[in-house]
Amino acid sequence: QVQLVESGGGLVQAGDSLRLSCAASGRTFSSYPMGWFRQAPGKEREFVAAITGSGSMSYYADFAKGRFTTSRDNAKNTVFLQMNSLKSEDTAVYYCAADPEGDWREWADYGSWGQGTQVTVAS
Repeated sequence: QVQLVESGGGLVQAGDSLRLSCAASGRTFSSYPMGWFRQAPGKEREFVAAITGSGSMSYYADFAKGRFTTSRDNAKNTVFLQMNSLKSEDTAVYYCAADPEGDWREWADYGSWGQGTQVTVAS
C-alpha cells in the first residue's frame, strides 16, 4: 500500500545525535500511523517509536523515552526519528513501517516497511 525508504544513518560517537528520515509514497500517507523499529545483528527486531497519522500522538519504547523523538511532515510524505544522546547499545539497522492493523508495537502487524538504514555508535 505504501513504499518506504529510510535514510540518515551513519557512524557517530557516543553522545552524538542523528536524525533519520523515512520517505513514503502513497496516496493516503497522512492516514497511516507510522512506526520505527531496529534490529542489531543476531537479535530480534524491536519496537522503537510510533506516531499517529495526524502526528498528534507518539509512543516510545522505554529505552527511547527522553532521547528519541518521532515526528512527521505529511505535506512531504516524510516521517522523522530524532535520536539524541546516542549510546553504543543503539547500534542497529533502523526501519520504518506503515499502517499497523493491530498492535503498533508489533512488527508483524504493519502492512509495509522499508529496507532500513544502519546506525553505528562508537563507544
